[in-house]
Amino acid sequence: MWLTTQRARLRLAAETRLFSAGPDGESSVCLIYPNRYAVGMANLGFQAAYRIFSQDSHCRCERAFLPDPDEAVALSRTRTPLASLENQRPLADFELLAFSVSFETDYLHILDILAAAHLPLLAAERHDRHPLVIAGGPATFLNPEPVADFIDLFLIGEGEEMIPEFLERYAQLRTAGLSRAERLERLSALDGAYLPTQFRPSYDDAGRLTRLDYSGPGQPVVQRRLVQDLDAYPTRSQILNSEAVFGDMYLIEASRGCEWGCRFCAAGYMYRPVRYRSAENIKRQVTDGLKQRSTIGLVGAEMASQPGIAGLCEFIGQAGGRASPSSLKADVVSQELAVAIGQTKNRSVTLAPEAGSERMRRLINKNLSEPEILRAAEWLVGGGVPSLKLYFMLGLPTETPEDVEAIAELSREIYQRLSAAGAVVGGLTLSVNAFSPKPWTPLQWEPMETLASLRTKLNGLRRRLAGLPRVRVDTESPREAYYQTLLSRGDRRTGELLLAIHRAGGDWWKVIQQRRRAAKSASEGQSPSPDFFVHRRYDAQELLPWDFIDHSVSKQYLWVEWRKALLGRQTPPCDVSTCHSCSAC
Repeated sequence: MWLTTQRARLRLAAETRLFSAGPDGESSVCLIYPNRYAVGMANLGFQAAYRIFSQDSHCRCERAFLPDPDEAVALSRTRTPLASLENQRPLADFELLAFSVSFETDYLHILDILAAAHLPLLAAERHDRHPLVIAGGPATFLNPEPVADFIDLFLIGEGEEMIPEFLERYAQLRTAGLSRAERLERLSALDGAYLPTQFRPSYDDAGRLTRLDYSGPGQPVVQRRLVQDLDAYPTRSQILNSEAVFGDMYLIEASRGCEWGCRFCAAGYMYRPVRYRSAENIKRQVTDGLKQRSTIGLVGAEMASQPGIAGLCEFIGQAGGRASPSSLKADVVSQELAVAIGQTKNRSVTLAPEAGSERMRRLINKNLSEPEILRAAEWLVGGGVPSLKLYFMLGLPTETPEDVEAIAELSREIYQRLSAAGAVVGGLTLSVNAFSPKPWTPLQWEPMETLASLRTKLNGLRRRLAGLPRVRVDTESPREAYYQTLLSRGDRRTGELLLAIHRAGGDWWKVIQQRRRAAKSASEGQSPSPDFFVHRRYDAQELLPWDFIDHSVSKQYLWVEWRKALLGRQTPPCDVSTCHSCSAC
């Protein structure tokens, strides 16, 4: 089709590839990011996976993405199947379709892409002539169950070592004359592989998961894979294109995980223990990156704790570049770091207080006081950073109107302090989102607050800050948070909902409302309302849909942290050399 072919040619021509592919192997793989090109090509995990596949001698790899809206219309109208970016090869002609999924809200796009490729959506309806559909990425590490009926095999964990092992095993099986089911059974023996057909969930009359029957070899546990030495696997921009989000930056992953143990943060738990790349390793990548882009994006869950971060930012500045670190924890921001960031002419820096009151910051284990937040803001703006962005959450457990008011008061105090000090403040942006409980965190048992209550809080917060000049409040719709929570905490029955949303043209809120109404009149044993997964506090001893994955973090440890949260007790940051409390080390 002309539209997609021409757009693919333009995109390929605009790309700067920074690695060489290996010799073509026998297995054909299409690596798919279930969102649009601009989003997918900004994702370091996707780019890293593409390099691993492309350089592996067992396969030849191409890419595909969710079609742009006009492409989707044209494909549907002409009944043309979705094709790969590189050679416009129909997805159905590949042996392997590999989805890289970073966010739960992209689960629906998996179905959209399979449909656009003219492939059966349900794994049970695919036959030997169809590609094997595999999936990995952070969203699947946490909870793959909402898409378990649509994926043949999951690879759970970091892929640097697992992907080559999978491709070698697949190469050994592809010419063995095995059926589709037999190949999947053999592939499921790989450490980190999850074959959904080996697990069968059962539910009680109240809708709770009560049992997970297992029919495979060994124990009914999937061990999440983790790379010990990050320096052995540099993760950085592999393909540059100005069309991509952050297209003006060269991105470098500086660390995985986080030492601080914020109780809402999935990255801090699923990537335990925290691992930092060495300063020497990052500087080598910076030197390469500055040949391509003047701005270096330093990526990590929390960058102020990165060993040698001030010197690294200074190094980037002295080389003529601009350092752009991701979110900084205020109490770890030093004056040296603030000056180093400011001297590189960084226009904006992000701090993440997450909550306005000391009480709520203790609950989420932020280990952060108001004076420390104010000090960091003063240092950053005084060091030459004209704009600040602050992350906050609403709807955290036990939150009161006073806690919401504290967000407005803290924001006012930051602005007034900066203005009184004579700092040139370009603006203050508050990014305020609803709390969405995530699997494998101490707050995984907690419900999301009701939409009506969240709207009231958001509207009140906007009113309280409306009089401050150059202060902007960006908010995510509570409905978006509801949808995210549904897909984060849902079990395999959530797949039925995704299928209904796909058939409704993606109108997820309409379908959710229909299911909520239908659940009120349904008899016991029927699929529960979506509210069952979103607004219900899970029982402490309840079998959770994602419990079969072993992240090496003890569920008992998470439960203790949950109780400490409700009691307002904080936990010190991880000391990976001496502490073994969570079992990750």
